Amino acid sequence: MSFFLSKFLLFLIRPLVWVAVLAIYGLFSKNKKYKRRAYITSIVLLLFFSNKFILGQVAKWYEPKSPVLSHYDIGLLLGGFSSFNEETQSLKAEFSGDRLTQTIKLYHHGKIDRILMSGGSGSFLERNQPEALYTQTYLKAIKIPDSAIIIEKRSRNTKENFIYANKILQGLNKPNAKILVITSAWHIPRTKLIAEKQGLKNLTYYPTNSLNDNYSFEDYILPQSGAIFGWELLLKEWVGYLVTKLGIT
Repeated sequence: MSFFLSKFLLFLIRPLVWVAVLAIYGLFSKNKKYKRRAYITSIVLLLFFSNKFILGQVAKWYEPKSPVLSHYDIGLLLGGFSSFNEETQSLKAEFSGDRLTQTIKLYHHGKIDRILMSGGSGSFLERNQPEALYTQTYLKAIKIPDSAIIIEKRSRNTKENFIYANKILQGLNKPNAKILVITSAWHIPRTKLIAEKQGLKNLTYYPTNSLNDNYSFEDYILPQSGAIFGWELLLKEWVGYLVTKLGIT
């Protein structure tokens, strides 16, 4: 139930949904004062959430810094960074594809010995191929040995990532294994909280694809759709963090 509820809440917290609701209210409202307020508020919200600089400053406050890396037995790569391209029958990197890129780099630089890819299908409308499976195929195609790849293909969200990945880790009979969790920078605070609630406290977190980017002049003044998407990610994380903190799921 929590899986379906989380998908519904994700829709409700989208800034464009708020803007659309206000605009529709203004369109049909017969009260001129409320109509004007609805239109003004919708425009202000749209300008605010589409500003890349504002998004970056909030992300800078929220996202953790990169740790000083040592050597790790396992690099736990959290899914949600790709989809399966039916036409090419291969992995297609999405917005968070840097998770995979950084994991490969860490492996080739000798920072992690093995990659534990945790990711099933996050869709409840379609029966998609588990992300871990086609990621495994991709990793093998770029000459990462099968012995260095472990997959977990049942999880649908971050909580399940740790539930199922932890079972695999326990089966490796390495109780003192050093683990590096690799995920998006804006995802780490909630990820860490979820892991700690499951008793996994001695983990190191490696942030990828930060929302705090370099800026050009137009980023300060011109609306950008990418900023709206970034806010969707942040709002999702904040709501998820609060829900996890309160123990609702």
